[in-house]
Amino acid sequence: MPDEPAPGPRGVPPLAGEDHTCAECGIAYPTLTIETARAIIGSLPGAVGAVVGHAPPRDLRRRPGPDRWSAQEYLFHLRDVCVTYTIRLHRARTEDRPVLEPMLNDLRARRFRYNDRSLDGLRDELAACAAGLGDEIERLTPPDHERTVTRLAGEHRTARWLVRQAAHEVTHHLEDIRRCLSEVVR
Repeated sequence: MPDEPAPGPRGVPPLAGEDHTCAECGIAYPTLTIETARAIIGSLPGAVGAVVGHAPPRDLRRRPGPDRWSAQEYLFHLRDVCVTYTIRLHRARTEDRPVLEPMLNDLRARRFRYNDRSLDGLRDELAACAAGLGDEIERLTPPDHERTVTRLAGEHRTARWLVRQAAHEVTHHLEDIRRCLSEVVR
């Protein structure tokens, strides 16, 4: 399986490789077990509560820079990650080498106006979506871990990678939220 995908559509970055280690958050795919990844995803609702606390809406909506998301936009993105990866895993498990749609994160954040939305109910949505992703992970059998998906031409990833990537998204974006809130000038 090649790890160097062909250039994709404008604005769609290539996926990290199966052996990715994130220099920023420290997640190392080769050592991240399915069970640990599932636990990271399952801890999302509590972790969001710990990171966000009782931050006022104005702080959650503040963008640290013109090309950076706010904490609120990251929260909606984490919900999207749980939903998208649930579907991706289901497809990996039930279809033969499905071609996956890119998430188009920035488009979602803009078109669905994440920074203008109310956060009422979002924590419940995050909890339900993280639980649903956990349920889908639980359905994977060891042979399923090796089933492959593709997103861009030449970009093949295993179901194991999908689980690891979802856990990485959770870990990494919780740090992004922490940074956003710590950069708020009071």
